[in-house]
Amino acid sequence: MPDSPAASPDASLDRRQMLALAAALAVSGAAPASAQAKGLELGAAQPFSFDSLIARAKTMAGRPYQAPPTPAPDILEQIDYDAHGKIRFRPELAPFSFEQLGPNNQVLIGKGRFAATFFHLGRYFKKPQRIHIVEGGQAREILYREDYFDMPKDSIAHKLPRGAGFAGFRFQEANSPGGQAPAKGWRDGPLPWQSNDWVAFLGASYFRAIGDEFQYGLSARGIMVDAAIGGKAEEFPDFTHVWLERGAGDSVTAYCLLDGPSLSGAYRFVMTRGRGVTIDIEKHLFIRKDIERFGVAPLTSMFWFSETIKPTAIDWRPEVHDSDGLAIWTGGGERIWRPLNNPRRTIASSFVDENPRGFGLLQRDRIFANYMDGVFYERRPSLWVEPQGNWGKGSVQLIEIPTDDEIHDNIVAAWIPAAPVKAGDSFRFAYRTYWQADEPTPTPLARCVATRLGNGGQPGTVRPQGVRKFVVEFKGGPLESIPFGVKPEAVLHASRGAFSYVFTEAVPNEVPGHWRAQFDLTANGGEPVELRCFLKAGDKVLTESWLCQYWPD
Repeated sequence: MPDSPAASPDASLDRRQMLALAAALAVSGAAPASAQAKGLELGAAQPFSFDSLIARAKTMAGRPYQAPPTPAPDILEQIDYDAHGKIRFRPELAPFSFEQLGPNNQVLIGKGRFAATFFHLGRYFKKPQRIHIVEGGQAREILYREDYFDMPKDSIAHKLPRGAGFAGFRFQEANSPGGQAPAKGWRDGPLPWQSNDWVAFLGASYFRAIGDEFQYGLSARGIMVDAAIGGKAEEFPDFTHVWLERGAGDSVTAYCLLDGPSLSGAYRFVMTRGRGVTIDIEKHLFIRKDIERFGVAPLTSMFWFSETIKPTAIDWRPEVHDSDGLAIWTGGGERIWRPLNNPRRTIASSFVDENPRGFGLLQRDRIFANYMDGVFYERRPSLWVEPQGNWGKGSVQLIEIPTDDEIHDNIVAAWIPAAPVKAGDSFRFAYRTYWQADEPTPTPLARCVATRLGNGGQPGTVRPQGVRKFVVEFKGGPLESIPFGVKPEAVLHASRGAFSYVFTEAVPNEVPGHWRAQFDLTANGGEPVELRCFLKAGDKVLTESWLCQYWPD
């Protein structure tokens, strides 16, 4: 399997669309770049502005919801995983394509660095997006035609009606900007721009981007509505209309109209390609119906198992996950690390806060030997949310859903406002997302690098029932400057149960600043135990706070 992010087979958009995603993001064959996009049929020019889009979303929310029409659903149902993978947008038609490329696909002359290409409709992506090009305050819709796509002669897609629409879009990049030699942070080698996508919007309100390691992984989405509410189906609003605008330098802009049974919204995404990807998001939301769990800036990932708890011989690989933990920087300044779980039942955990400084789902383990997989889990991006302005009182909520395979996205994290969300309410949120290997402002404290579990008690003795040993490793920060002979103190808390055999020690690997806390926990019953641990020396905090949800059974 190629290591292009477009070919990553397991980074699904949601729990039901993994296989379809793999086909939709398959690498297309290279073709000569044209000076400009040609051959696209465009609709009549209409005035466009973000303010007018906000007004449109507000008006829509005052009316009963109407689901977007699905063109020829019987035909779309027949465009399955295999059939969808054989349908590819013709890159010579891409809007914003380059004027001229050099021998290594550098941009020599061009009005923009990034070309836009489009996804076809199919069984797993039946709701069309109406996509427009914006230039000079005027928008023109790209009208779907089957000849925009290369597809087999016998493909059922030929029977779709004219103007059926697109499933989504992505932006492609050349190897290096401005005619320069490939720079650090850019892909090395002569990869054609047609194979180099760096951001993609596909399915409901899902979108994702590559990070420093040029690999797709977890996803974000426009909004989360009533996820993991017992007896209530989760709602997945759709981006129904899209407007793409050529950006200056390293950026492009997309405007999206969101609609669903409970709300409508107007979104602006300013996407910037640097060493990683940053996306500045502004959204205006208008509520039609009361919402029980209103998730702002939702992130979606996959966690099957890690070194912490792995059922015996369930899989040959040591670990399988797109993210291994939730990181939070609270409004009060505390840094929190919460390792992810694959629980036995769906669990929602709340971390109450006010005006958070940031949160994200991170992939901290970057060692290939800990995965041993050609899909390169160690390269998956971390995704950090940085609020703009004050978000008030609420909580970062983490939803963990049981899974028995890597094809399911089973982890969701989002900010949930404390105040109830009622019909007639309106909201504006602004935030920046960072898609890169690490959070943008790492803590100066030592960070948690491993959580290990074993049977409690001491070697050479009968191990007591109902006792679990924890080993929590921290590395870096002020732990590197602890004077010889000084041991940090482990500060522990448990929602229930009792601690024993508590001590700290330097990890015997001669790595400066690498310490571990060990303790046994005795806790009966099957309900989870909430644990907290950090290291200090005197009154000085040395590490971030490790939080863990432990299931005694």
